[in-house]
Amino acid sequence: MSGFDPTIAIKLAEDFRALHVPGRPLLLTNVWDPPTAALALRHPETKAIATASFAVAAVAGLEDDELTFEENLSTIRKIAKQLVKDGKASSIPFTVDMQDGYGARLEEGIESVIEIGVVGINLEDSSSSEGGLKLVDADEHVKKIRIVMKTAAAKGVPNFVVNARTDCVLLGGTIDEAIDRGKKYLDAGATTVFVWGGMKRGLRDAEVAQLVKGLEGRLNVIYRKSMPDALSVKDIGNLGVARISIGPGLWRESMKTVEQEISRILDR
Repeated sequence: MSGFDPTIAIKLAEDFRALHVPGRPLLLTNVWDPPTAALALRHPETKAIATASFAVAAVAGLEDDELTFEENLSTIRKIAKQLVKDGKASSIPFTVDMQDGYGARLEEGIESVIEIGVVGINLEDSSSSEGGLKLVDADEHVKKIRIVMKTAAAKGVPNFVVNARTDCVLLGGTIDEAIDRGKKYLDAGATTVFVWGGMKRGLRDAEVAQLVKGLEGRLNVIYRKSMPDALSVKDIGNLGVARISIGPGLWRESMKTVEQEISRILDR
């Protein structure tokens, strides 16, 4: 299935980009398969559909860094079909988690997802190796972002949306370092910068405020209600961010519910 229509794609990309307003953030309830996408699409406040690679990998029995390009693309296609089925493919923007871009297959990947009907991606600046997660040189990530934007423009979608994730803080860097990286990514064509602090660390409100100031509000943060002293969605928005996502949060909550139901049935 090809969901690509240049006129529709340009309009969806424009609409998606316009949803990123500092202080009035876009809120994304990241999904991982057609049923969860269908649930999100039913809600009147859903402005866009986004995937979470961690959850996509998990339902395939994989770790996040084991998810292949082909497996990710297969899920993206299935979710795109759900948008078509629900009559939302021409009105609801679809953005996907492309992890680190899959090396030399980045251009192929962008062409493929655009053909499916995608108008935005997440692209992270770390990669997995035998030694664990490693931060990619900022200039290398800039090159990746430029490749994405050039490829999208060649496909007729020059306003394609890149949410450039930096794992700088996760891997021990400072907020100032994350801002420096973020500025480079924005200059390269990214719409927003996603600063990920990690499952345990997260980001404090003062750090979010510092990032908002340094990146002029073009910031994506993750909402995790399970974190101690977690800010509400409203509080995060008031700090001036442009985008809030939940990553694999819905998947984690759904797994807790399944576990509770299994215990309820079997614990006699």
